[in-house]
Amino acid sequence: MTPESIRIVSQLRREFYSLFAAAMKVPVTITNGNPSLGNLPIACWIDNRQRLNYVRIYVYTAPDELIPERPFILRLSVNKGGGMDAAIKWRKDCQGLNQSWHFELTLLPEEILDFLPWVVSLVESHNHGSASFIQEPPHPFDIKMSNKLLFQDAWTQKARGLQVL
Repeated sequence: MTPESIRIVSQLRREFYSLFAAAMKVPVTITNGNPSLGNLPIACWIDNRQRLNYVRIYVYTAPDELIPERPFILRLSVNKGGGMDAAIKWRKDCQGLNQSWHFELTLLPEEILDFLPWVVSLVESHNHGSASFIQEPPHPFDIKMSNKLLFQDAWTQKARGLQVL
């Protein structure tokens, strides 16, 4: 990744996580990870069933010195990804990871902050056991499924259009 891409994703993580924590109705902890060691910062919280949930932002593709024209595409995931064992151990009130649902959104850096209220609504609807999620996303999705209420993986149309095959 270029130094500019690293700076942008670090800034977006800080901003998104702090705004996410402020918008949630439960306490949210933001970890200080070390991305160069593969330990990404995350925002995590305990749901009403005492399960650990987390949001993680990471780079899907980014320009670098060898391929400077590579598109800059991010992923925002909820309850998806490894390395959460340590987080469970420091939370004494936790009954384990929430493995009942996960979601991953692939999008452009300029789209991520627009999705903040949408992601908060998604998390809250799952916390309340609601299977229906009707709020329109701020940017159109490219979903190849017949039932949009059951999707767990989505791309924004702009990110799909830049996807490297």
